[in-house]
Amino acid sequence: MSRLLERLGNPQNTFKAVHIVGTNGKGSTGAFISSILKESGYKTCFYSSPHLESYSERLLINGGKLSLQDWINAAKIVIQAIREDDKPTFFEILTACAFVLARENNIQAGVIEAGLGGKFDATNLLADTACSVIASISFDHMEYLGSTLESIASEKFAVMKADRPAIFSGVDSSLIPLFKKFCENNKSLGFIVSEQAEINNIRVTPEGNFFDFHAPLLEIKDVHTNLIGQYQINNAELALSAISCIREEFPLISQESIYRGMLKAAWPGRLEIISRNPLIILDGGHNYDGVKNLCESVKSLWPDKKISVIYAAMRDKDFAGCLELLSKNLNPSIYFTTVPDTPRAATPDELFKASQKFSWANNPECFDVPLNAIKHALNNNDLLLICGSLYLIGYIRPQIRNLLQIH
Repeated sequence: MSRLLERLGNPQNTFKAVHIVGTNGKGSTGAFISSILKESGYKTCFYSSPHLESYSERLLINGGKLSLQDWINAAKIVIQAIREDDKPTFFEILTACAFVLARENNIQAGVIEAGLGGKFDATNLLADTACSVIASISFDHMEYLGSTLESIASEKFAVMKADRPAIFSGVDSSLIPLFKKFCENNKSLGFIVSEQAEINNIRVTPEGNFFDFHAPLLEIKDVHTNLIGQYQINNAELALSAISCIREEFPLISQESIYRGMLKAAWPGRLEIISRNPLIILDGGHNYDGVKNLCESVKSLWPDKKISVIYAAMRDKDFAGCLELLSKNLNPSIYFTTVPDTPRAATPDELFKASQKFSWANNPECFDVPLNAIKHALNNNDLLLICGSLYLIGYIRPQIRNLLQIH
């Protein structure tokens, strides 16, 4: 990857970057940070993965998508630079394209989300990293990052840069000593959100979140975000902690641009209310901690609703653990489906078998076509929750808009 980027003229070195790694919350945290930088007057890009409906979602320039032709042109440039002995992965090619597009669009500030994360991630070749942001760390991608929480965290912490801020959410708290050790060894400027920042006057509502934020370098009251759910408070706290540490690097950031950026930040597919009548929620939480956060938010926001869940998952995820959380916390009716044309997706029958250990409000049903599951479940609930995989959300999101004529 480094040789490929050198042949491309090192486009990743043409902008100042905020690099985000972690297990859960990277995308929402990045959405907050990029929105603030944009509202502060910087030409900003936000690179993230995976996408929901289109690959063009993976690189947003000032919040907007580029054309397919722009991506094709960048891909041609990258492919021409590949040599026989390079053998880049698909994600590395995509990341190289994103860096080329960032250079061509004269980006000043780049918010770059890692893929799997770790020192060998394709995104970890940024030369001018204003700070490294480390979201919550839990078990995921163990086949690549290791089988213990410490080995996974070590991969994430390895992206920290010398003499630069490294902001860690502090979740899981057992990893804080390891984080401090990495900061000391790397001569990074460590900031632990759970120890050094504070959120007060929290209101979590279906219309948005409201809170006050306090950290050594930033105090701001009456913040309002449109990203809902308790876990988005945590992501907002991490984002604002990062902003507090990079204001010298980005001096145009002001209290006013922080307010605007937090309010305008958007991140679809994460506790997204796609319809209020009927009430339909989309959430791409696909691992144990993600589903735990989802359950806590749904119980808090809609405590008296009769819930139906449409669920699909990738075969390599801990869907049994996630189903147990849904059963114990929400006691929903449940309908299993799959993501068509996706070999990694578990079949409805596989999910059904795993579900038999747990109790449900109905006799679980299986549907090979997700839209059929939605049509069936719509009349049997106060709230329809579609969750389990971002691939499911990306597949079904446009179909729901068409079904309900949402624009």
